[in-house]
Amino acid sequence: MLKGLGGLGDMAKMMKAATEMQSKLAEMQADLARVVVVGESGAGLVKARCTAKGEVTGLDIDASILVPTEKEVLEDLILAAIKDAQAKAAGRQASEMQKMAEGLGLPPGMSLPF
Repeated sequence: MLKGLGGLGDMAKMMKAATEMQSKLAEMQADLARVVVVGESGAGLVKARCTAKGEVTGLDIDASILVPTEKEVLEDLILAAIKDAQAKAAGRQASEMQKMAEGLGLPPGMSLPF
């Protein structure tokens, strides 16, 4: 008479797994906010720091390139360093998401929908 209620146990397991995944994802996001990556341009003359979430947190410019007539070159180097740092951040984030997906038993190459 109550055969259809047997699936409720599976639903409870799925809800528990979803809650655990949400907790792990929040923990991973917090960890990524603490990880710092450094992007460089101009053979290291310009360095940009950002979190693994992509937030730029700092910029280092070698004093030797602070020449007023080279303003455009410096601007290009700054942008290149920031883009490099953000690309490294995206790579780190993708790597951490893949580790989480594997930990959840998802097939290789399948990514989480976040």
